[in-house]
Amino acid sequence: MKEFKSLSEQELMNALIQSGEPLVVFLHTPLCGTCKAARRMLEVASHLLPAELVIAEANINMLPGLVSRFRISSVPALLVASADRIADPEIFYSMGSVERMLEYIRRVTS
Repeated sequence: MKEFKSLSEQELMNALIQSGEPLVVFLHTPLCGTCKAARRMLEVASHLLPAELVIAEANINMLPGLVSRFRISSVPALLVASADRIADPEIFYSMGSVERMLEYIRRVTS
């Protein structure tokens, strides 16, 4: 199983403003049951994504600046930034299936 990198708010903000490899960040809260199901879907999806793709996770309760800047409205959420970082990262809230999650990540990161 691919390990998700845990990032602090400062590390995440720095990663989002520097161009480089595409970045996927799973945003959650510890007691969210839907978040646990979505994380499991992301674990499955991660096996079908390029090994070099960085997948991180962060507890939204510890990210007040990020929530404000990107107007995060609910969890679970996937924040996906392309390699060039020209635009703000896209946010995906509807995680109904592994296929939809894969489709979304591939579209933004390719």
